[in-house]
Amino acid sequence: MKKSILVFFALTVFISAEAQQERQVSHYMYDHISINPGFAGSSDMISTHAIMRQQWVGIEGAPRDVILNLSAPFRLFGANHGAGLSIYYDEIGFNQDINLSLSYAYQFTLGTGRLGLGISGSFLNRKLDPVWSIPSSPIHISPDQDAAIPTGKQNEFVFDIGAGVFYQTDELYVGLSSTHIMQDEFVYQTEGVSSSLSEAKEKVIRHFYLTAGYTLQLSNPAFELQPSVFIQSDTRATKIDLNTVFMYNKKLWAGVTYRVGSAVVGMAGVNILNGVKIGYSYDFDTSALSNYSKGSHEVMIGYDFIIGIERVPEKYKSIRFL
Repeated sequence: MKKSILVFFALTVFISAEAQQERQVSHYMYDHISINPGFAGSSDMISTHAIMRQQWVGIEGAPRDVILNLSAPFRLFGANHGAGLSIYYDEIGFNQDINLSLSYAYQFTLGTGRLGLGISGSFLNRKLDPVWSIPSSPIHISPDQDAAIPTGKQNEFVFDIGAGVFYQTDELYVGLSSTHIMQDEFVYQTEGVSSSLSEAKEKVIRHFYLTAGYTLQLSNPAFELQPSVFIQSDTRATKIDLNTVFMYNKKLWAGVTYRVGSAVVGMAGVNILNGVKIGYSYDFDTSALSNYSKGSHEVMIGYDFIIGIERVPEKYKSIRFL
């Protein structure tokens, strides 16, 4: 049964041009820069985050993801700007993806907050080393008899761009963005029914994102409530995450996410001294996958800091101070 599920996932990823191709992350509130270049430089601090995710534990070939993000502000010609870097590694079945994105944003003051207008350029690398498992049945054919199925090792590259806006105040953030605007295609070499070399193509589908969050100060000043929402869509399918986090003394947090029709997520974390934060989440599947999966684990590590030059105290030689 597990092998059949793996084959189904592989076919969904590589053959269907309608399927969503983006990552699934529970700590989305720490992953803005990878999907929205307008976030770059939105804070006065350099912000770095690493997210490691093991999805659908217990299913052979299930996704494993690593995301490394960096966002940094800088000033140039008297204006505020931001730069961002995101590296994403994804492994599922016999597929390996490495995406590298560079972001730039122009930041300016709007009302009580800061608005960032950003653009990103991405290099996407996809490696395939397929080993197909075909059931013994008259209705199933081998991969070399179908020109749409990639065979042999593949190593393909595409270039893409993204754009987004991100607005942030002390209490509120709202982001709207799009990735894979060019909708380029991976082109795989295959062996058709005539044993002649042919090509199979997979389009990188354009995605749209809406993120929003708010910090609500409770009557007890030590407690904050931070509701947020994350919506992802490729216009064919839509994923919605609804999250609420309770923060204590700006140090400890615990929260829950409802991923509509898919999972319930519990999370907790701590802000350590010197700008370091650590978080953990566990996904409880509510879909049919719960019969085969033991849930999903995710770890987030972040570090925010400021690079500055410490001034040397000046010494005054004056008879007034002698």
